[in-house]
Amino acid sequence: MRLSGVYQSYPLIGKIIRSYNHDTQICITNNSPFVQNMKEILPLAIEGSDLSKPIIISGPCSAETREQVLETARRLARIGVRIFRAGIWKPRTKPGGFEGVGEIGLPWLNEVKETTGMKTATEVATPLHVETAVKAGIDLLWIGARTTANPFAMQEIAEAIAALQPDIPVLVKNPVNPDLELWIGALQRLYNAGVRRLGVIHRGFSTYGLQTYRNHPQWRIPLELRIRYPHLPIICDPSHIGGKRELIASLSQQALDMGLDGLIIESHCNPDSAWSDAAQQVTPESLNVILDSLVYRSTPAPAENLTQLRRQIDQLDNELLDILAKRMNVSREIGEYKRTHNIPIVQSGRFGDIMSSRVMAARSLGMSEEFMRTVFSAIHEESVRVQLMLGNKTDS
Repeated sequence: MRLSGVYQSYPLIGKIIRSYNHDTQICITNNSPFVQNMKEILPLAIEGSDLSKPIIISGPCSAETREQVLETARRLARIGVRIFRAGIWKPRTKPGGFEGVGEIGLPWLNEVKETTGMKTATEVATPLHVETAVKAGIDLLWIGARTTANPFAMQEIAEAIAALQPDIPVLVKNPVNPDLELWIGALQRLYNAGVRRLGVIHRGFSTYGLQTYRNHPQWRIPLELRIRYPHLPIICDPSHIGGKRELIASLSQQALDMGLDGLIIESHCNPDSAWSDAAQQVTPESLNVILDSLVYRSTPAPAENLTQLRRQIDQLDNELLDILAKRMNVSREIGEYKRTHNIPIVQSGRFGDIMSSRVMAARSLGMSEEFMRTVFSAIHEESVRVQLMLGNKTDS
């Protein structure tokens, strides 16, 4: 019996092919066997929600006050939202930020259920959160990106949920870094503890520096998860991917076009005054406009796996373009430095070193030497052209 290793990010196709074998494996840990295929995942079964249609979950980033929670919930209920989300405990990147109202906010969510009939959802990050939320009657739990990345925390949470209410639906956000195996590992910990009503939330992956998105979507990762576990619900979080309310509509449409199963969108009765993540929240009325504008396409044709792989190709090509654009920007900076310091544009020794190291790296990744020489020759030629244009400038 071959045990599963940690899959490398590339080549992607080889990784996907190996995943089909991975699904049937059994691993041994601490002398206790557990299955990795998760073939008995149950529907989320959220009363009052039609799971044959895209799931819509909405509510404020944070529960701030009783009045804010109830006002937002009433307005969301009017537009047909059936699952209300609100953060009770908020993990913050740095100390000193608003970290949630804590347990005192849970009765507000109960009041939402009583007055609107909506189901409630909140994030849990510790076994104590689980115990408190379950005892308060929360209907759905989600696990945040930072927690997903911590196997020790995931194991404790999995055991707490299994002990208190194993039938509760649980959604697992992707880890902050683009690591599919870590994401799957978090799910497996819940599954092996006895939690079966599982789904995931795709909220994008952290990036460095200024970017279009707060968290890069890297759509190929949730699409690969779909190929591995076709029956696992995947819900998109365009609020955290975009980080700006004006990006929510387009990201939501992309998610639905890729066959994802629903959306979790942050909505606040007065977004600009929100105590956390104000820029990415929308009013319930704006959410209604976004939802009404979405095109809900039919189920993909039987060649779904091929379609998913082609979508991954499209996303990878887009990422290649982004990376090439960034590389050319650096080339311009180098060209400007050479111009101001009177350094020759072309330095054959440097190009030879680049070509040699890149070709060697490409060979180790299963790509041909001829292909990589062609690619880097073209990149080098374009870099030289850009730098020559700068070199021909005259200072005013």
